[in-house]
Amino acid sequence: MSRRPAAPLVRDRRALANTVRELRARRRLTQEQVADLAGRSRNFVAELEGGRRGSSFEGVAAVLHALDVPMEEFGRVFDARLAEQ
Repeated sequence: MSRRPAAPLVRDRRALANTVRELRARRRLTQEQVADLAGRSRNFVAELEGGRRGSSFEGVAAVLHALDVPMEEFGRVFDARLAEQ
C-alpha cells in the first residue's frame, strides 16, 4: 500500500513547523526565549513548532522578528522543508 500524500494544508503546516524549529535551533534560542522576544506564550511557539497550530501572518511574523530572520531566509528554508514533505 502506498502512502497518501499529505493534504496541502497539513503539508504546509509541517513545513512551517520544521522551518521555525530549524531557525530557532540555528540561533540557539529556547522556545521560552523566542516567546518572550515575540510577545507570545511558550505554548504558542511549542504548538507552532509541533505543527499543532495554524497561525496568522502576524503570529509567524512576530516569531521571525524575534529570531531576527529576514523573510528571504524564511522563504528559502520553508521551500526546502516543503520539498522534503
